[in-house]
Amino acid sequence: MGLLLQISLFILLMILSHSLSQLEEFVSIDCGGATNYTDPITGIPWVSDSGMMPNGKPVNLQNQNGGSAQYRTRRDFPVDSNKYCYTLSVQQRRRYVVRATFKYVDSLGTEECSYPKFQLYLDATKWTTVTIYDVSRVYMKEMIVRAPSDSVDVCLCCATTGAPFISTLELRPLNLSMYATDFEDGFFLEVATRVNFGAETNETVRYPDDPYDRIWESDLAKRQNFLVGVASGTERINTSRNIDISTREHPPNKVMQTAVVGTKDLLSYRLNLDDFPANARAYAYFAEIEDLGPNEARKFQLVEPNLGEYNKAIVNIMENANGAYTLYEPSYMNVSLEFVLSFAFRKAPDSTRGPLLNAIEISRYVEIAQKTDSRDLTVLNSFLAMSGGSTLPANGDPCLPVAWEWVICSSTVPPRVTKIALTEKNINGTIPSSINEMEELTELWLDGNLFMGMIPDMSKLVSLKIVHLENNKLIGHLPSYLGNLQSLHELYVQNNSLSGDIPEAFLRKGFKFEYSGNPNLRRQQRKKVLVRLILGTSIGVLATILVLMVGGLLLLRNTRRRKIQAGKLGKGDSLRVTRKASTTYLSTRAGEEGLSYCISLSIIEEATGYFSRKVGKGSFGTVYYGKMKDGKEVAVKMMGDSSNHGNQQFATEVALLSRIHHRNLVPLIGYCKEDHQHILVYEYMHNGTLRDHVHDPVKRKNLDWLSRLTIAEDAAKGLDYLHTGCSPSIIHRDVKTSNILLDIHMRAKVSDFGLSRQAEEDLTHISSVARGTVGYLDPEYYASQQLTEKSDVYSFGVVLLELISGRKPVSAEDYGSDWNIVHWARSSIRRGDAPSIVDPILAGGHKIESIWRIAEVAIQSVELHSTARPRMQDVVLAIQDAIKIEKGAADRGGQKLSPGSSKAQSSRKTLLTSFLEVESPDLSSDCIIPAAR
Repeated sequence: MGLLLQISLFILLMILSHSLSQLEEFVSIDCGGATNYTDPITGIPWVSDSGMMPNGKPVNLQNQNGGSAQYRTRRDFPVDSNKYCYTLSVQQRRRYVVRATFKYVDSLGTEECSYPKFQLYLDATKWTTVTIYDVSRVYMKEMIVRAPSDSVDVCLCCATTGAPFISTLELRPLNLSMYATDFEDGFFLEVATRVNFGAETNETVRYPDDPYDRIWESDLAKRQNFLVGVASGTERINTSRNIDISTREHPPNKVMQTAVVGTKDLLSYRLNLDDFPANARAYAYFAEIEDLGPNEARKFQLVEPNLGEYNKAIVNIMENANGAYTLYEPSYMNVSLEFVLSFAFRKAPDSTRGPLLNAIEISRYVEIAQKTDSRDLTVLNSFLAMSGGSTLPANGDPCLPVAWEWVICSSTVPPRVTKIALTEKNINGTIPSSINEMEELTELWLDGNLFMGMIPDMSKLVSLKIVHLENNKLIGHLPSYLGNLQSLHELYVQNNSLSGDIPEAFLRKGFKFEYSGNPNLRRQQRKKVLVRLILGTSIGVLATILVLMVGGLLLLRNTRRRKIQAGKLGKGDSLRVTRKASTTYLSTRAGEEGLSYCISLSIIEEATGYFSRKVGKGSFGTVYYGKMKDGKEVAVKMMGDSSNHGNQQFATEVALLSRIHHRNLVPLIGYCKEDHQHILVYEYMHNGTLRDHVHDPVKRKNLDWLSRLTIAEDAAKGLDYLHTGCSPSIIHRDVKTSNILLDIHMRAKVSDFGLSRQAEEDLTHISSVARGTVGYLDPEYYASQQLTEKSDVYSFGVVLLELISGRKPVSAEDYGSDWNIVHWARSSIRRGDAPSIVDPILAGGHKIESIWRIAEVAIQSVELHSTARPRMQDVVLAIQDAIKIEKGAADRGGQKLSPGSSKAQSSRKTLLTSFLEVESPDLSSDCIIPAAR
């Protein structure tokens, strides 16, 4: 009993420790509040916004003494053209719930005729329009975001009626892959509703019952247009038993302990969804909390006319969740829903019990708006840093939703700054050199400040029209390039300390130029200008003649060399060797370009010690170590197959490697076709194959996660070059860990091109007899004989799964009935359990989010249908994302991590079998929402 008590206490302490750790990361701001305090009901500490928001004014709400402490005050903002932003610190790429609430009572305690209506933004993205029409209600707006940088801005602006205001602002971090979507690089999720069915009271469920402090509304809550149309026979049930909630979204146990059941075979509801119609991500939460008899079953179907194939799914909680009191959470990843949502669950014909529902959660996809170009932001931040004691209005994004007072922006995507107006702002410093990157700048007003130093290079500002630099402390010469900017027609530099000659271009007709107050700045003398012009012209003519003479000599020499070489090579459509001392040249197939270096057999025998040191064996043949006379280490591959197929492999590899060169492809040094021998000579790769390191128990211990990611990136770049950098593209056809070699620095290079095929430019595939390696072979290619670049993507997806798990691609011992790594890994990843497939050697040595990023793209890469797989360049981007996560990537200026890689994104699915698959966004026609089914 003592041991049992100790274990119970230990578990309780662990839960309490996790809860406290989670609580420490909460950000809870009482807007307008005067002091910090702890909420007595939830135990959540709240802080006043008085130290973080200098704008607006706190307002005490009358008749609110009995309510929650955080709703006794609010902060009101002016009705003007500005925006007012709270900046919240976050961890880049981590997911958060951002929640703002609005409780309105006028300052006199009476209801006004015209209630506030204004806009709410998150960074540059319009979140929603806040419309107050019921003073008895707390309006709550929630957004689920994956943080694009190390901070997010919540901004209020653009009032239509009344004044913008806010009551509370909250930030709640989520764990691991919670609420991951296939579209999170381009879309946030605005929470529309979160309902606890079967609730015992009308109170909401939140922290500490929900450790992530999500707010679950009771289905008993009474407010306008909320949950009507309840079917007759609907009953409420509950249990005191704990529910196994270890699914990806981890809803609270308290919510899952209650449910509604349709005793008359039907559950039906209707509710309004704010900000809809829209494309949505919806969750249904099912947990069997009744004890069914041996011959009893609970099976039912969704009934919602707009959801098409989703209605065909049979929900069998006991089967899907692997037992009673266990949660099953199917997610409808991308569906189109109307403002009025009517849905029902109907009992299946072979079911003995009616449908059951514990909770639902519905969110709207909100397209992420691009923030101001990071190059412009760098310059603006420099000016802010130099502003000293003056106050420059600057919060949130410089351009969106409304621009800063001293900035004008373009309407392009992303916005670019077109005007900077900093007249007499008491700015002290040098004009930042990075201003030359503000390519859309048309007006620059920096007059009346304390700018020092020289005028920086602005030669790239081709759109610049007006420049005001007067009344500063600038020194040095007046840059002549300013006179060559075609758009520039006004330049003011008076009252500085500039010196030297004024370029003639500034004195042209129509150019407004003011330069008084610079005693050492003077006009050029015409004689001096004429001398310089003559001298410059003479030098230019001489230089041109010299270049033409050198070019002619080089052209003549190259022409003679080509004639000599052509006489030696002769003609022919097949591979032909012609000797010249110990070195010869290969004449490739007719019409192909490139010459390969041929090495005599005697030189190869000497380099390898007559093939004395065997270092490997591949599909091509045996590999030997060699060292050339110049000290270069080489790997010598001697072909063991003398058949026509073997000859074709040899010819293919020589022909391809003669014309492709990339740092992540093993370079071909030379070849030998002599005395019936077919030999290829490569650069020697000191660390052997990736297979050696992944599957050798000793070497694997030294291969940490970051090393695996770097190797994967190198190999993916090599394959991407074959697919997109070669014309026509090249399909490797035998991608596997044994064909990825590692050099002395553990950098990866792809090898073995014997099975490779070139794609015709006007074809999408090659008809070919399927060849490759079991476990890596694309099943679609095997079935259809149609070879595409996506076949390489499939094989590389298997390689990624090997890197994650340390397991072989095929093993009855490891996978049992799953047989191969793809089936085994897919089942774990799709139920949200990627950590279970991670190589035990990596335990504690990685960030789980980077594992998820690779697991996502790996599973997408091994999709059965090639059209659902990403391109290799998308795989490269995903790996680079994972590397940045692992290294703790620095802010990238709010830019999307993987632009254009929608098909390479998350494939984490907890869906109702095959037809509930996720579709990628359709952006082909400038669509601004994900494409719904």
